[in-house]
Amino acid sequence: MNLRKWAACLLLSAGIFVLQAQQQNPPAPDQPTRPPAQPADQPGAHENGSQASPQPAAQNNQNSPELPENVREIIRTAMGIGAPPNPEAAARGQKTFVATCGFCHGTNATGGAQGPNLVRSTMVLHDQGTGKEIAPVIHSGRPEKGMPGFAGLTDDQVHDIAQFLLGRTQAAANRMEYTIQNIVTGDPHAGEAYFQAHCAECHSPTGDLSHIAGKFDPVALEGRFLYPANNPYGMGPPPDPRALKHVTVTLPSGMKYSGVLAHLDDFSVAMRDDSGAYRSWVYDDVQGIHVEVHDPLEQHLKLLRQYSDAEMHNILAYLETLK
Repeated sequence: MNLRKWAACLLLSAGIFVLQAQQQNPPAPDQPTRPPAQPADQPGAHENGSQASPQPAAQNNQNSPELPENVREIIRTAMGIGAPPNPEAAARGQKTFVATCGFCHGTNATGGAQGPNLVRSTMVLHDQGTGKEIAPVIHSGRPEKGMPGFAGLTDDQVHDIAQFLLGRTQAAANRMEYTIQNIVTGDPHAGEAYFQAHCAECHSPTGDLSHIAGKFDPVALEGRFLYPANNPYGMGPPPDPRALKHVTVTLPSGMKYSGVLAHLDDFSVAMRDDSGAYRSWVYDDVQGIHVEVHDPLEQHLKLLRQYSDAEMHNILAYLETLK
């Protein structure tokens, strides 16, 4: 399949997915984006109301009831993923893999202190869940690389492991069915300290961020503080006036014009002034023009380059307390 056909299939599958999702789950007016809370007496619920992370195999959402099988089939075909693994075999294979291989390759097969990432392994990709490619390596090992052999594993056990690995590779490839798991794992007190040091100049927990955790689920909330810029293709909500870039253009004569930035590149600049009039200048036509841009989201971009993983989780944990 060439690139053009692949892109067409992908767009078609995405359109069908959105259409069927809308038909089956029409949004209710003012429907919140937060998922329903899990009762505390259900397995996997913590005292703070957050849910325990699912098992690694849950990331491969092939059997999700929210996604019709015909849509999943279109997506798999368009992306060249192929048929999903047998769920029973994959479940057995996960247990065998964790007990036999997890100490080197990690329980998710994404690599450990000694073993490489098997989700990206060419051999695993070529195996396609059959067990034929990986069986010789599992049985004989790779002594030159420090991997022991596991000759005692039967062909059925190797096949189950192959099915588990197939599910892991498909989960990594099929981002349209990827399930984001619990991400509220940070320290809210450390997050509050970071917020006061870097964010409090523009934001307030009792002002613009009041009850913010009740308006967005954790994934959406994290995305908003990491990437607050609006969708450049206009597919999101109307832009927040506080986030608009402003520009001041100074002409060689000393005349200044200010307004909301409409366009900027290496050759020209354009704006809309307070009266709504559109003004633009081409640099080659106006020699010596000076352009000064003010981006209220610049601090977010700077912090994005500085955050550690722990700091991002801590900030989210703190924001989750603003209910």
